[in-house]
Amino acid sequence: MLFKLFQKPLKSEGRSNMISVVYLLCACTSALCAILLLIKYHRSRQIFLFLSGLCFVGFAINNALLFVDLVVLPEIDLSILRTLPGLIGIAFLLWGFVWDSV
Repeated sequence: MLFKLFQKPLKSEGRSNMISVVYLLCACTSALCAILLLIKYHRSRQIFLFLSGLCFVGFAINNALLFVDLVVLPEIDLSILRTLPGLIGIAFLLWGFVWDSV
C-alpha cells in the first residue's frame, strides 16, 4: 500500500493529447500576436510595436520548440535551444522599454 503512494501516475492518452493541444495553441497565439503587432507597426511605424512583435516572434518559436521537445522528440533534451528564442524576445522587449523611456 505504501509503494502505491509513491508511484508516478500513468499518463493517459487523453491527457497527453490535451497537453499537445495546449502547447500548439500557445504557439499559435504567440504567432498571432506577433503578426498583429507587426501589421500595426507597418501601418504606424512606432518602434515599440516592432520590438514587441519581435518579442512575440521569440515567444512563438519558444512555444513551437517546447512542443517539439516535449511531444515530438521527448528523448532529446532541447531545453537550452528552446529557451534562447524566448530570452532574445525578452531582450528585444527590454530594449524597447529602455528606448521608449529615453
